[in-house]
Amino acid sequence: MPIASRRVRGQRWAPLLLAVALAGAGAPAAARSRAIDDAALSDEADGSNWPAFGRTYREQHHSPLTQVNAGNVAQLGLAWSLDLPGVINVASQPLAVDGVLYVAVGLSVVHAVDARTGKLLWRYDPEVAKVAGHKLRESWGSRGLAFWKGRVYVATLDGRLLAIDARTGRLVWSVLTVEPDDARYITGAPRVFDGKVVIGHGGADNGPVRGYVTTYDAATGRQLWRFYVVPGNPADGFESPAMEMAAKTWTGEWWQHGGGGTVWNAISYDPELHLLYLGTGNGAPWNQKIRSPGGGDNLFLCAIVALDADTGEYRWHYQTTPGETWDYNSAMDIELATLAIDGRPRRVILHAPKNGFFYVIDRETGKLLSAEKFAKATWAVRVDRATGRPLEAAGARYEDGFELLWPGPSGAHSWPPMAFNPGTGLVYLPTMELPALYDDRPFDLAHWKHSPNGEASMGVAFPNADAPLDAGHSALLAWDPLRQHPVWKVATPGTWNGGVLSTAGGLVFQGQMDGFLRAYAADSGTELWSFAAENGVVAPPISFAVDGVQMVAVLAGVSGTAGLYGSLSAQFGWQARAQPRRLLAFRLNGRAKLPPSPPPERVAIPDDPGFAPEAQQVARGEAVYAALCLGCHGPQAVAGGSAPDLRASPIPRSAEGFERVVRGGALQPVGMPGFAELPPDQVEALRSYLRGRAQAARAQRAAAAAPP
Repeated sequence: MPIASRRVRGQRWAPLLLAVALAGAGAPAAARSRAIDDAALSDEADGSNWPAFGRTYREQHHSPLTQVNAGNVAQLGLAWSLDLPGVINVASQPLAVDGVLYVAVGLSVVHAVDARTGKLLWRYDPEVAKVAGHKLRESWGSRGLAFWKGRVYVATLDGRLLAIDARTGRLVWSVLTVEPDDARYITGAPRVFDGKVVIGHGGADNGPVRGYVTTYDAATGRQLWRFYVVPGNPADGFESPAMEMAAKTWTGEWWQHGGGGTVWNAISYDPELHLLYLGTGNGAPWNQKIRSPGGGDNLFLCAIVALDADTGEYRWHYQTTPGETWDYNSAMDIELATLAIDGRPRRVILHAPKNGFFYVIDRETGKLLSAEKFAKATWAVRVDRATGRPLEAAGARYEDGFELLWPGPSGAHSWPPMAFNPGTGLVYLPTMELPALYDDRPFDLAHWKHSPNGEASMGVAFPNADAPLDAGHSALLAWDPLRQHPVWKVATPGTWNGGVLSTAGGLVFQGQMDGFLRAYAADSGTELWSFAAENGVVAPPISFAVDGVQMVAVLAGVSGTAGLYGSLSAQFGWQARAQPRRLLAFRLNGRAKLPPSPPPERVAIPDDPGFAPEAQQVARGEAVYAALCLGCHGPQAVAGGSAPDLRASPIPRSAEGFERVVRGGALQPVGMPGFAELPPDQVEALRSYLRGRAQAARAQRAAAAAPP
């Protein structure tokens, strides 16, 4: 039975339309955009628009346009830029529909921009900071949008799904898809298909969350069906035979911990088979010894699950990481392709999840066709093709103490999408190699309970350690999915890696942490072009055409997870409140110039005369920091550009000012949540820790600058 949707009404949830200013091509473009429907989203040949997260239902992040190609990309230049003041998160995929770009930045603030000129047409602010409450602590904002018949669809951190008129920027409907006070939140892009809009959520890292996806009528917002990813309490009955089946793979009282399995990113629709594919997430908590102490596969964690697109009924699943206990979720993009395998065309899924294996899966049946390592992955030896199961390495579940494993929780591939070029037959994959120490011995697993702030990472040792610059690396990898081996590989700066765009012009575009957008030859990996964006670029680029002119667009700015690796991110010198966030658009022979921007530089840490740290107080403050602050401000208070570096902030030097910000929520309007429940003594301990970190950084720099 469908669960009745909660329509959002009342002043508390009323969004704010800040400005509506249509001009030029805005009105006729919006009128034409009503043609974005199933036919348009199935059309692989028409590259004029980029109307969905992966451009079409196949989610290949590939453009068929050839006007910009390997022979002339050196002539690509900036057409225009648009500054986006007041926002930090711009790790988002734009859409392009009939000459208008749509982007959701910051806390899901939607902008409509004339693609010809860069002029802002309208801006819609759902006022997330005013209504999100404790959910403001969880993440940074939207990763993308959806478009259907003249409407833009966006989800918010507090769990709303919004339909906005693409012509006027006015709200059409709003539905709350989660409970107001649960741990669920949304950062992923909705998907629209066949008159329906589907959305999942995140939160399994932060509380006792049971994952689900919900489908709504795109015209009205009426809920149609909901699919739970993991089973609930058997005493309450099961919502479907699939949940009854899944419950047999769990032990203990898993429902007390939620179970996890959130679908926070990857959803793909297959119009040929009328199936919806879900990329499911990690367990809640991560450590299986807590949530399912007797083991088991824990379906449907870390899996691809196929559902009937009309009813949400289970059809098949393939689990990439049975009994996951490392945060190796399968929420990475699910790309659809047709490959010639054993002499006949096979409709397949291409999938490269966190665990380091590249999977080719029959999308009709869920049968594994092949799986090989695309990055360093020491947790498993191989995947058995006959059973589809990984052969785990000895000690991988850290049964006898700590284990250093590749990859760590960041994964060998995270949410920034890969791209598949049907012409070359290659996948272009942003990879990362960063290990982690797993060790749960210091904790009482039998009596472990969720704290108000999560602790889902139980088992990962030293979470507040700033890694050295050689701790990990990243690369752009061209991968042959038929032969399951690399074709070329290019080292990329730092550890985090941006999303990828492929084009039929023989090009691969990727933004990188050193502040450059680069184009490579699709066949060889030779760098053919670069542009200095004056900020790290982690968002995926898109390509589209306006008036017969091919363009490339991308959002520039270090955002979200990319800035959370301490010195690994901070080495590039991007500051959260220094370099502007921008939307950039390119065309052949573009002549525009970027406005002046502060150069990258090492964060300046002011003196704090008279401060003498007290060891026990600093240690208490570090525990508070690790639980509440690390996820935004970086390990050991070394920020990487997504949030301010608190070692450089003057606020911790003022007890009154620090109290107003931390407990009083004085900076909540700009995205800094308040922690009213934090006792004053813990606030003071946190303040001491931050002052101590600043003092240590000053001493370290002074020692490095001293003559030998």
